[in-house]
Amino acid sequence: MLMKRSNVRAMAAVGGVLILLTISGVGQTRRFFDDDPITREPETQDASKAQGRDINLVFDLAMNLFTRPGDSTADVRARNINTIDEVPDSSWFTNRILARPVTVDEAARGPLSEEGPAPGTWTITAPKRAGAAPGFIMRDSKDQLWFVSLDGRGHPEAATGAILVANKIFWTLGYWQVENYLAVFQPGNLEVAESATIRPPSGVRRKMTRGDVDAILRGAHRSVDGSYRAVAARAIPGRPIEGFFYYGTRSDDPNDIVPHEHRRELRALKVFGAWTNLIDMKAGNTLDTVVSDGGRSVVRHYLQDVGSTFGSGANGPHDFPEGWEYLQDGDLTAKRLASFGFLLKPWQTVEYQDHTSIGRFEGDAFNPAEWKPRVPTAAFLHARADDNFWAARRVMAFSDEMIRAVVATGQYSDPASAEHLARVLMKRRDAIGRAYLPAINPITDPMLDSAGILSFRNAAVDAGITQAPAGYQASWFAFDNATGENRSIGDTTATTARIPAPPDLRTGGTAFVKIALRATGGPTSWTQPVDVYFRQQGAGVWRLVGFERLPQPEQKSNFSSEMK
Repeated sequence: MLMKRSNVRAMAAVGGVLILLTISGVGQTRRFFDDDPITREPETQDASKAQGRDINLVFDLAMNLFTRPGDSTADVRARNINTIDEVPDSSWFTNRILARPVTVDEAARGPLSEEGPAPGTWTITAPKRAGAAPGFIMRDSKDQLWFVSLDGRGHPEAATGAILVANKIFWTLGYWQVENYLAVFQPGNLEVAESATIRPPSGVRRKMTRGDVDAILRGAHRSVDGSYRAVAARAIPGRPIEGFFYYGTRSDDPNDIVPHEHRRELRALKVFGAWTNLIDMKAGNTLDTVVSDGGRSVVRHYLQDVGSTFGSGANGPHDFPEGWEYLQDGDLTAKRLASFGFLLKPWQTVEYQDHTSIGRFEGDAFNPAEWKPRVPTAAFLHARADDNFWAARRVMAFSDEMIRAVVATGQYSDPASAEHLARVLMKRRDAIGRAYLPAINPITDPMLDSAGILSFRNAAVDAGITQAPAGYQASWFAFDNATGENRSIGDTTATTARIPAPPDLRTGGTAFVKIALRATGGPTSWTQPVDVYFRQQGAGVWRLVGFERLPQPEQKSNFSSEMK
């Protein structure tokens, strides 16, 4: 879990060593502090000296495909969660859906704040520097900088639609996203800036010409009226310093203290990626920028490119194995050799509906636990059951109405294609709920009222995935916040999600109470209790300060030191 703000400052002042304490409380005088649970990740250090760096995509691919970078320890609890097992807001993530009400209109708007490119002449300043889709960098008639991506030739609406829809989904989930706008232009509206240059395959940089623009357009899909459909991405605020890796930390960012493989919001991409079929997870699709926040410079982390989603990539439909297999899987290769090539995987037998603008995307054979991106990331491989549960709840929070509204922002010309995409997203959403919500104790949202009644919810039951258990059992303890000792108060049971406290709780003047809460007469996994902690704030007023769904395994160290 995250340290207190005061502790972060103190440790930074004595050599930059940060002690990341787990919820066990060893190494600190108190388990809970007055501001627990924190809702904003402490980012108190100035990061103005963070510099750009080149990300070698071949190196990044090889590291993730053939090695296991980052922490090699298995089953490590996420290290950026607060005391109630949630991810605080930060320069990485902003809590939106599930954490607060998100309207359908808000989800459909996503990160958009203004209007798209101004009409009139677009002045091209450079060719597109990243990604496989055809495109260019330009300034509109109001001198606003834009990064333009086009549909691949012969695949109208596929790339642009995927970008527009996925952009809204990942913003609603909580990630920093680029403002992407749909734009349509005629070639006659383009001109080349005098300062524009290009580096052709020969490697010798030269002045960019109109012929270079025509070559870009030849690789893009052209409508019958001669126009081109594009996504224009507004330049991100701040000073770009390239992207982030899914493991380790940035040595030049003093606020980047949690190894990326242990950040829950990055682990959660295992679930969010499966839902949307985000097969292209790599450092090259991320972007860090240095921005001003509260009078200091911090590094903001964007999932810049989430366009390789659903069934299409930059220039056409995904290959058949994509979403089902890694680019390289030694175990699978060995099994195929042993079976003389007769080992069949689902992608070899699944039937896809023919929707050119959507590509190969289906929900009937989809198995969330078996889904794979092209290349696994360290964060993907470190995801635990509690990380998957956290992510699945957010996926399940997307209503059918919200999904259809978000899909509508792709502005697909064929209503059947839009309906297909929405229905597949719903099917995959429900499959994710079935896979991950009942897998561990699904109790959420505990509250303790002044009458001593403990109420809570069951995420799996609320989602209609499973039936309610026969009952619930609560073991109550008076908790000593200074020593961590527990004194048993008693056990109570109920057949509903409302359990009365023992009489001693109401008469004993306990400052902190711990409750081990489990289900009875349900799935075996639900008998593993969640530990809930409340602090008494006035007569009979209880505040939730701690929640632990899956503790760090006992054999692990209860703290770790990260050298900066």
